[in-house]
Amino acid sequence: MRRRPLSFYVLSAVFALFLAFLYGPMACVYLLSFQGPEGGMSFPMRGFSTVWFETLFTAGGRGVGDLHSSFWRSMRMCLIVAGLTALISVAAGVSFRRKYPGANFVFYSAIISMVVPGIFVGFGIALTLNFLGVRPDWWYSGIGAQLTWSLPFGLLIMFIILGRFDPSFEEAATDLGATPRQRFQYIILPLILPGVIGILMAGFTSSYEEAARAGLNIGTGNTMPMELVGLLGAATTPVMFAVGTLTTLFMFTIVIATLIIVGGLAKRRQLKLSAPRP
Repeated sequence: MRRRPLSFYVLSAVFALFLAFLYGPMACVYLLSFQGPEGGMSFPMRGFSTVWFETLFTAGGRGVGDLHSSFWRSMRMCLIVAGLTALISVAAGVSFRRKYPGANFVFYSAIISMVVPGIFVGFGIALTLNFLGVRPDWWYSGIGAQLTWSLPFGLLIMFIILGRFDPSFEEAATDLGATPRQRFQYIILPLILPGVIGILMAGFTSSYEEAARAGLNIGTGNTMPMELVGLLGAATTPVMFAVGTLTTLFMFTIVIATLIIVGGLAKRRQLKLSAPRP
């Protein structure tokens, strides 16, 4: 058996330290969320229980605030933002397959909000609404503010997917008499569907954690991240750690489910493409 070089062990140790740095704080939050009834916000743990999870789901629980309403408000916004992100990304990606004057300007204008601090984007939207005399509310200004964060990622993903798209499939469908609608419905969309699902997931998760852009444009009521930020300063019980544990579990479930679905679709597509033709 060939002996591994010293560099392998050095790089492995660096990678292990990186994982500890990345997931160590999260592990502390998970452990402290299982503090006993007399436990506090730090180590050492005083007992082990699920009392703080029970407090979280009990109306009027200590330190819970308005997390229940904030969660469902965030869910509504996440679903809408995810759908709009996927829809606009697919439409823009298909349009960019054909070059037109000013395409580069449109592209860079669409993704520039990725490098602009979110607080400035949100402040700019709030100032514009104030100038127009429009009162901010979650269903237009809040969603619009969150789209400035999720949409650039969706566009980049779709541009990459369509950049690798084999045009021979579409050309074959055209030779067989398919209309533009049929080419998109039966050729393009099934092939890019795993990417579209990935964009939906990215739009959902990015919307769920966004606070800087939406904070000034949400109107009355908070989203989940905004409510958590407001509660952190007055947090006196591990119920906040329970919220963090459940939120992480929720997001990991979405990511894992998305990977399973995308993997299944990709495998199914590969089997269809490799199947012998009669």
